[in-house]
Amino acid sequence: MKGITDVFFDLDHTLWDFDKNSELTFERIFKTYNVDLPLKEFLEVYLPVNSKYWKLFREGKIEQENLRFQRLNEVFEILKYKSSEQLVNDLSQAYIDHLPNHNHLFPDTFEVLTYLQNKYKLHIITNGFYEVQHKKLGNSKLTPYFKTVTTSEDAGVKKPNKLIFEFALDLAKTKNSSSLMIGDNLEADIEGARASGMEAIFFGKEPTYEGLQIQRLSELKTML
Repeated sequence: MKGITDVFFDLDHTLWDFDKNSELTFERIFKTYNVDLPLKEFLEVYLPVNSKYWKLFREGKIEQENLRFQRLNEVFEILKYKSSEQLVNDLSQAYIDHLPNHNHLFPDTFEVLTYLQNKYKLHIITNGFYEVQHKKLGNSKLTPYFKTVTTSEDAGVKKPNKLIFEFALDLAKTKNSSSLMIGDNLEADIEGARASGMEAIFFGKEPTYEGLQIQRLSELKTML
């Protein structure tokens, strides 16, 4: 990784354990609103539905409020759980309110960030919503590690649009040729970064992907 001065991370599913924190949030709000659904059964349906709606959101086919309402409403319909529009709206808002209060991170996050910040300037690029993402960073004590944080609300576009990467590079006062993106989504993080001229490391397991990839954050210490 010669010439790299700036390392950009995705947040959800890369540093911040979205699935674990989401599960804890649903467990709490289901109790509060007396939603009588087995959590495991709910999550098995919710996770792929949520991914579908986030893809539509990235592509600009739905707005933020539609994403928040429709993903939950569709899951209830699939599970044949009787709910009202008011309940779905209340749950959607409660989910957003409580989600940043859970702080589970992927293994070795602090160790790796501490190691990297002594060698590089660190940054965040996320498609998440501004207020929610900054709360996550603050509550999980990640904020001090990062020089800049770029959300899709800041940039006005979402990953993989190369404009969000260009926005982040400008904010960081650096250039694409000396920058590296690390993220869990091949389309949004990796293809988007590479299209903007950045190097990229995929955090996940995809046998057909021929680029750089890791399955644990600790592997970055031997690569960077």
